[in-house]
Amino acid sequence: MKLIRFLRGNIAVAAAVLCALACAACIIGWGSLSRLLPAQREYERWRGENSMSFGQVSCFMPVDEKATLEQIYTFRNEIQKKLAEAALEAKSGLFNDAWCTFGKVTATGEHGSGKLSVTAVGGSFFDFHPLTLISGSYFSDKDLMRDRVLLDEDSAWLLFGGRELEGMPLTIEGKPFVVAGVIAREDDSISKKAYTSGMGIYMSYEAFMRLYEQEDADPSAYFTESGISCYELTMAEPVSGMTYALAQEKFPLKEGVLVNNAQRYSVSNVFKILRDFTSRSMQTQGVILPYWENAARSTEDRCALLLLLHPCDYRQGYCQRRKSRPSPVYQFFQTQYSVALSCSH
Repeated sequence: MKLIRFLRGNIAVAAAVLCALACAACIIGWGSLSRLLPAQREYERWRGENSMSFGQVSCFMPVDEKATLEQIYTFRNEIQKKLAEAALEAKSGLFNDAWCTFGKVTATGEHGSGKLSVTAVGGSFFDFHPLTLISGSYFSDKDLMRDRVLLDEDSAWLLFGGRELEGMPLTIEGKPFVVAGVIAREDDSISKKAYTSGMGIYMSYEAFMRLYEQEDADPSAYFTESGISCYELTMAEPVSGMTYALAQEKFPLKEGVLVNNAQRYSVSNVFKILRDFTSRSMQTQGVILPYWENAARSTEDRCALLLLLHPCDYRQGYCQRRKSRPSPVYQFFQTQYSVALSCSH
């Protein structure tokens, strides 16, 4: 009898230890995934030492209903109005935004030429997407001339046979441009799998539109419709959820997709992904998502899988949370997630 009690006691201890290890592994994995992609954390970088909370959203437009620069500037006015209502208009650094669209261009350098995938950007794009510089520097909207471009490593080798290319001249669709620098693409496995566009180049949105709209241009060769495909915003939030609510109400999203980046790895959002998992892959809005959003959705799915594998009875916690206040199980999971995020800083 003593032997049986001893074995039972040790089995119980071993099961408890394994359960605790599994729980810790899920939480650590979740925290790691939530911090894997820099494009999802611009609100933290922009906030800096500011004690105020910031939100971050992304707006992805349908392929046949893209936004215009005029609409972006109009929405910026709405942002200023919203901040003024919160008595924050006198402060600087309360919001940051960026936009882009995609297409194809033919570029020629001293070593060769080829068809490149172009990301045409505006605003503070490289704040949201801090791609690693191998050489040179980013270009920005503050440049007087919109003729500087960034090459990725593959296009740099194709056009010039090297990577130290700052200041080198090239032509794009027969028009003169200058290399600002060379970037390395993200090296995590998820982003590598999500990016499928081949050799790439980054250029000013205005410069790309000038190419697209020139008299002798063949629009079909650019594989794009004129307009902005993606808009991103981070903004001070004296009231939680203000950024998402403002974009939902005022941005000309039409039939596009609105993403709350700042909350996408929260426990409540991952619960919703798990709940809607069978319909999540059904895309009915005519939106082509950029690779970084596809990568982010992959990390969300993995977080949902970790939640499914978590040894706690999360389903009971979620059901109770929706009916009234959070259950102890749900509160425990939320606390673990918060600790994981703080430790991964």
